[in-house]
Amino acid sequence: MSFSSEAEAARLFDRLGITPGAGDLGSTSPIDGGLIGKVATASPADVAAAVGRAQAAFQHWRMVPAPRRGELVRRFGEALRAHKEPLGRLVTLECGKILSEGLGEVQEMIDICDFAVGLSRQLHGLTIATERRDHRMMETWHPLGPVGVISAFNFPVAVWAWNACLALVCGDTVVWKPSEKTPLCAAAVAAIFAGVAIEFEEAPEGLLELVQGGREAGEALADDPRVPLVSATGSTRMGRALAPRVAVRFGRTLLELGGNNAMIVAPSADLALAERAIAFAAVGTAGQRCTSLRRLIVHDDIYDHLVGRLKAIWPGLSIGNPFESGTLVGPLIDEDAVAAMQAALARAKGQGGAIQGGEPIGGCYVRPALAEMPAQSGVVIEETFAPILYILRYRTLDEAIALQNGVPQGLSSSIFTTDLREAETFLSAAGSDCGIANVNLGPSGAEIGGAFGGEKETGGGRESGSDSWRAYMRRATNVVNYGRDLPLAQGVDFDLPTE
Repeated sequence: MSFSSEAEAARLFDRLGITPGAGDLGSTSPIDGGLIGKVATASPADVAAAVGRAQAAFQHWRMVPAPRRGELVRRFGEALRAHKEPLGRLVTLECGKILSEGLGEVQEMIDICDFAVGLSRQLHGLTIATERRDHRMMETWHPLGPVGVISAFNFPVAVWAWNACLALVCGDTVVWKPSEKTPLCAAAVAAIFAGVAIEFEEAPEGLLELVQGGREAGEALADDPRVPLVSATGSTRMGRALAPRVAVRFGRTLLELGGNNAMIVAPSADLALAERAIAFAAVGTAGQRCTSLRRLIVHDDIYDHLVGRLKAIWPGLSIGNPFESGTLVGPLIDEDAVAAMQAALARAKGQGGAIQGGEPIGGCYVRPALAEMPAQSGVVIEETFAPILYILRYRTLDEAIALQNGVPQGLSSSIFTTDLREAETFLSAAGSDCGIANVNLGPSGAEIGGAFGGEKETGGGRESGSDSWRAYMRRATNVVNYGRDLPLAQGVDFDLPTE
């Protein structure tokens, strides 16, 4: 039986309990190009109204005790467990990643719910030494306000959850502008959340507001002074446009932008381990992760062996319907992405690259490409969101690290080595300049417990684990005088004259 994205969508919508409307924003599946649903686009006035509801809800939600806020997120996690299979299938249907990745994305949402529940009892500040007698100095953390979340198509639900679950336990409300390429995944998640919130006594209306659309909706969210923080995931180009709009009103941005991630393979590396890591990192999600492996930097002594193995592996990568067992590479998100990949490969060839693979094979499907490059040329230092792996040689570790760091982006990186000195050098201040630096695993597949994000044109933001929760709160420094005198800091003498 041939695959029908429309029929699959109808089954999933029924299981998820959602009814896509007859709006003006259509979503097509990259698997077969079929229209799977439509939603209504939010106008700037609609965005303003959504922010107003979120602002009103914030006045109530900020006063709900944090552990109770965590209880709502716990229940949301349970609902996600109950809906994992149909929601994971919808992720695959709408953005094209293979089914195990679609299910894994929902699992990531469940994991961040669990993390946030524990966090709801750990939103602690510090007690700070004070120079004044009979005084106590401390810091406290308070809810920030309505948080805007702008998410990308390649992780249509998980990255929203990284932000939203933390924001919710921190006492914030959320206004979500998802990618216009994956509106149905967002609609499904919003429906699941609404079903949980309506049963939760302390949850006000407006806790989560969903605004669908493209750039106009994103700009309206960025410009609204009632939104103190906009967390945005996407391209560097998007970040450059968004950040000044928020900054001009003194709002905050949390940016997780482009990546141009490299792996160094040293002479001592376990090459069997490296091969598997290279393959997943380079072609997983059809090369459409911000942490995808884009540059492979291989030592001269092992170059011919390793690259020869990759040339033998790449033609055998199974490409096709991401729902089918055994498929490793699904489609790109749309035909524009296919065209961008072909343009990048043409540039690479013009800059001296030797190309294997990369051919379009119908619809949004392409063969992953290997591009052996004589140098880190212009096309190599740019991010193309497609399965292109540029391969470079090196002789010394210093040279390899210079190549690794010699791009505008600074998200993720890795080295394969069994040499302790090389590994520790790579992780040191003289090593990788990225927000993520791994040893003996690829640059992709980050866990939710660590802070996720990077430096330079990646934007500097941190989402998910560690102390990333602080981005969603405001800090207050408090000093309490419990004595009978008023000593001033720095020994300042300011005694009023006596009468």
